[in-house]
Amino acid sequence: MHKRKVREQKGTQVTIFRNRENAYLGFACTGHAGYDVYGKDIVCAGISALVLTTIESLDRLTGDACRYDMDAESGDIEFRFAEPAGHDAALLMQSMILGLEGIQASYGKEFLDLAYEEV
Repeated sequence: MHKRKVREQKGTQVTIFRNRENAYLGFACTGHAGYDVYGKDIVCAGISALVLTTIESLDRLTGDACRYDMDAESGDIEFRFAEPAGHDAALLMQSMILGLEGIQASYGKEFLDLAYEEV
């Protein structure tokens, strides 16, 4: 029996989904930052705090219909708006992105890769 070589992803990937008009449609967050060991990874903690607070804020503070799935074991999160984000939801998304850009600038793409995808 051969052992399969498993490629381990390093870093967290956050993908922001937008339409052709640049309206926000949602985002996905996958992987672990890997900056430090579990429980001491400040990059992962910062990303998690931003993402989870944004989801809670979008759900509670805006009228935008949304759905999200979280896998506690893998840390993967997918968030989608039912319609393109309204003004308040777009502002919250921009705030999350601003925070993520700050983390990426401080710690590098090795630990947080922020990308945009037109869907």
